[in-house]
Amino acid sequence: MNPFYMETIAAELAIRPEQVQAVTILLEAQATIPFIARYRKEVTGSLDEVAVGAIRDRLEQLQELDARKEAVLKSLEQNGHLTDILKQSIAAARTLAEVEDIYLPYRPKRRTRAGIAREKGLEPLALSVFAQTGMDPESEALSYLDSEKGVLSVEDALSGAQDIMAEMINESAEARSRMRELFFTRAVFSSRVAEGKETEGAKFKDYFDWAEPVCDAPSHRILAMRRGENEDILNLNIAPPEAEALVLLESIFVHGDGPDSERVRSAAADAYKRLLFRSMETEIRLALKERADAEAIRIFAENLRQLLLAPPLGARRVMGIDPGFRTGCKVVCLNREGKFLHHETIYPHQSEKAVQQAADTIVKLCRDFEIEAVAVGNGTAGRETETFIRSLDLASEVTVVMVNESGASIYSASEAARKEFPDLDLTVRGAISIGRRLMDPLAELVKIDPKSIGVGQYQHDVDQTGLRRSLDDTVVSCVNAVGVDLNRASVQLLTYVSGLGPQLAGNIVACRDENGAFDCRQSLKKVPRLGPKAFEQCAGFLRIRNGRNPLDASAVHPESYPVVEKMAADLNCTVSDLMKDPALRSAIDITRYVSETVGLPTLQDIVSELAKPGRDPRKDFETIRFAKGIETIQDLKPGMRLSGIVTNVTAFGAFVDIGVHQDGLVHVSQLADRFVKDPSQVVKVQQKVQVTVLEVDLDRKRISLSMRSQPENTGASSKPSSSKTQPQKRPKQERTGPQPFNNPFADLLRK
Repeated sequence: MNPFYMETIAAELAIRPEQVQAVTILLEAQATIPFIARYRKEVTGSLDEVAVGAIRDRLEQLQELDARKEAVLKSLEQNGHLTDILKQSIAAARTLAEVEDIYLPYRPKRRTRAGIAREKGLEPLALSVFAQTGMDPESEALSYLDSEKGVLSVEDALSGAQDIMAEMINESAEARSRMRELFFTRAVFSSRVAEGKETEGAKFKDYFDWAEPVCDAPSHRILAMRRGENEDILNLNIAPPEAEALVLLESIFVHGDGPDSERVRSAAADAYKRLLFRSMETEIRLALKERADAEAIRIFAENLRQLLLAPPLGARRVMGIDPGFRTGCKVVCLNREGKFLHHETIYPHQSEKAVQQAADTIVKLCRDFEIEAVAVGNGTAGRETETFIRSLDLASEVTVVMVNESGASIYSASEAARKEFPDLDLTVRGAISIGRRLMDPLAELVKIDPKSIGVGQYQHDVDQTGLRRSLDDTVVSCVNAVGVDLNRASVQLLTYVSGLGPQLAGNIVACRDENGAFDCRQSLKKVPRLGPKAFEQCAGFLRIRNGRNPLDASAVHPESYPVVEKMAADLNCTVSDLMKDPALRSAIDITRYVSETVGLPTLQDIVSELAKPGRDPRKDFETIRFAKGIETIQDLKPGMRLSGIVTNVTAFGAFVDIGVHQDGLVHVSQLADRFVKDPSQVVKVQQKVQVTVLEVDLDRKRISLSMRSQPENTGASSKPSSSKTQPQKRPKQERTGPQPFNNPFADLLRK
């Protein structure tokens, strides 16, 4: 491995180069991030998934840098420009921007004004003036007059020389580096409404006359303004104070006060305005987009993690209901393994006769199928259906739960759903998904494209490749952290297990269907195409309940079984006894079992796992009941204190479901009694919260909420207190920026 890679990554992540090298070797051997973090702690120095993933991503960036360096060197050599100095400069470059700056003067380019001037023989004049020896440019220019070449006057000659000097300044690596820094530290991101677009672009009205420093602009505002520009509503501009930019260039290139220096000063101004400014603006736009994308993707991934790791109800007999008014409610009954048993359609929101029939049907189904919980989708007619179910004379042990049904319709129309339930209607499949989500959110949500779950921010505006990778990493991390029941898991769930994938997951299910349940992990080796490497990667994350070997139900990897068996033998007991008896486990001296391949981190994990084999890391399930009688937005009044559940966290606040078919927004300024910079530090998706209604806009269906202890004393309404992080309107004055009622993208996120 390139020593530069190791040292660079180690310094950036504050770890040892040996750890970087160890992770790199494992990654090159096709080891997955969950496997490395869980089962190779001795090798990596106990690096977690975040560190391993960071090493992987940074390694790819550095490899991309190397690939670009090779391409540049090849181009320079082919065109006869390569020198030892250039080779050394490119080898020493630490970023792609540095490489491109070095390469720029030699890059093949289209015909430019400077190129035309060189064709006229004016380059010696340009170099002479640029040297600033005190010569008189006009006198010097007389010798370059040439009617055949089109240089008819002194001004023609000096103009051409200036074009050449401007290009030289633009292509200076030092100038570009320092100008880049100026743009990052002093540039202002400003936007104005396009002429005649005021009405059409009303949702962007807060950005109609907007300006804020680039270094302070948060991701959501950058993405919002870019979307406004893409929709031809806003005109964006990024620039530092022009005077500062010109002073910077003059400090580099102007070395005197004679007439030749004045010509260089003019060339510097021309270089900035005509060449360098546009180049830097484009570069800074891309950099800001990358920064905004990274933050938006981070928020999306964190929201997805919280949703996937939501507490499961567990193995219960569940009734799933996909609610509806006109078309009725689709009702399904599932057994404790989530197997579909029966479905009906009821109409509890129509005539009195239909209501009674619906009530009789639900009571009978609950009795016949011994239903233990009812999952009601939170879509159209959700609260009304929940109220109806709660009004029935059901057994006291029957739990009624509102379930977030985002993406259920996507799953019901998917190929996986059609394959599993070819004879069922889309809405019935949706009801099955709702019921299964209550039992195990993770197992059901992996069947849906994460982008369809509804917890993102500007997900269609960010880099789709980066978003896909981050979300896939998150799903893989969650699935392997929880573990997968080998004999119950769907193909979709098995696909995300370390070392598997769609093909092997399908082979496992086919083998299970053909031969019956797996009775031990070793039998996985009989699955077609599942070789030693795949077995090593996946075995520790797969669980077999009540199998031949009790360790198969735990997260202890099969490669460590001999260690556990040695522990049991030394205590004259069985492995099962060791797992059941705390006294036996406390007698284990793990230092006796340290070897070249098994260290203390793994031994500590083993002992911990023996105490709680296959423990689900998710929290215990809790129900939430929305306020009785508050079912629509019309029922809300300012000052109401309500229970809710967080459905989405963004950079500007959090959306909360309070049971009225329309999520309310808790702006970042209303999340706590203290200043909050990052909403994700205060709230998480699926978190239960108490909120106060600040304001209700029935026309626009907007609800403003607060989580402050005394929101009535904060002055928070549609005009919360100003914040230094908010944009400034010209001329500069205190302004709060987008708030609960004027955030142009709150509506888009609500949908």
